Amino acid sequence: MEAGFIFVVALVAFAVITLAKGVRIVPQGEEWIVERLGKYSSTLHPGLNIIIPYLDRVAYKLITKDIILDVQEQEVITRDNAVILINAIAFIKITDPIKAVYGVTDFSEAIRNMIMTTLRSIAGDMDLDQALSSRDKIKARLRESIADEAIDWGLTVKSVEIQDIKPSQSMQRAMEMQASAERERKATVTKAEGEKQSMILQAEARLEAARRDAEAQVTLADASAEAIKRVTQAIGTQEAPMRYILGEKYIMAMSRLADSQNAKTFLIPADLQETLRGVLGRDRA
Repeated sequence: MEAGFIFVVALVAFAVITLAKGVRIVPQGEEWIVERLGKYSSTLHPGLNIIIPYLDRVAYKLITKDIILDVQEQEVITRDNAVILINAIAFIKITDPIKAVYGVTDFSEAIRNMIMTTLRSIAGDMDLDQALSSRDKIKARLRESIADEAIDWGLTVKSVEIQDIKPSQSMQRAMEMQASAERERKATVTKAEGEKQSMILQAEARLEAARRDAEAQVTLADASAEAIKRVTQAIGTQEAPMRYILGEKYIMAMSRLADSQNAKTFLIPADLQETLRGVLGRDRA
């Protein structure tokens, strides 16, 4: 009796275990790969699925929703030997679970390494300034370059975004030093241009002053000549006009000397009257 009961219990347990192994409920957004005796058998889609217990086993569980792959930051040397840091993020989707499982060992790691390698190749063909300002171009070339390989692995690359692209710390310091040197150069050039313009203006001012002085001297000479002519016409002798003009200038000079605020001491000829007579051309009595 006890042996029969144990047998029934064992039989029921076996049936329950068999049923559990043969029934599979696949969640939405997943697909399961079933192998029979080590070989691919079927793909289980979301919902209730029946497999052969003990012969079939679920070997892989794949997510059919969009998968986010973070591509780690890496150093890239540009065409002009500058070092930049670049990282990205990729959005992929499994479209063929069989290829994704049996076409490559680890499709996530494979696509990540391919993106990193392709990024180095694309950025290495660009100059520093071009690489820093061409995110959209890099993204388009990157997606185009890995699309074919992704299809062979049963994947679709929906989008690849460049998260960050920047110079390395050493390059940033070098660029800051370069920018500082460029600012100093511009300041020096501006200062030199200002000094040059100032010297030109000063030279032009001196030239204009000299020209005006020359014109003034010519004008004074013309005035003196006219004065001599008129005095000659009035007095009628050759020496008298000259003596008259010299006497007038002598008296004006003495007057200015006496009125000057800076004059401390000035000399007056002892024989002032005789001097005036000589200048004015009068003979002694």
